[in-house]
Amino acid sequence: MTAETDTLDTLDDAVAAKAFRRLIRHLRHRDDAQNIDLMGLAGFCRNCLSDWVEDAGGLSKDAARETVYGMPYAEWKAHHQGDATPEQLERMKESVAKNAVD
Repeated sequence: MTAETDTLDTLDDAVAAKAFRRLIRHLRHRDDAQNIDLMGLAGFCRNCLSDWVEDAGGLSKDAARETVYGMPYAEWKAHHQGDATPEQLERMKESVAKNAVD
């Protein structure tokens, strides 16, 4: 599929925004899904989403992270984020390598 025929580009912005908000709320609810595991599986996590919000909206890093996490990042991290295992880190490294665009 080429960029010219990608229906994602024709998706109504209001529909896209609604779906994005639903994704963010789902990730807020699923605080048991660790960022390291999301990175290992899909090559992106909540921090990536907040970086994209920062880039798209001209927000500060802190404001973008609070938008995604629903609270200050340090608070979320203290309550919900555990230490990554060496296996998780390796899986993340392999997964992120797949993000590179040829």
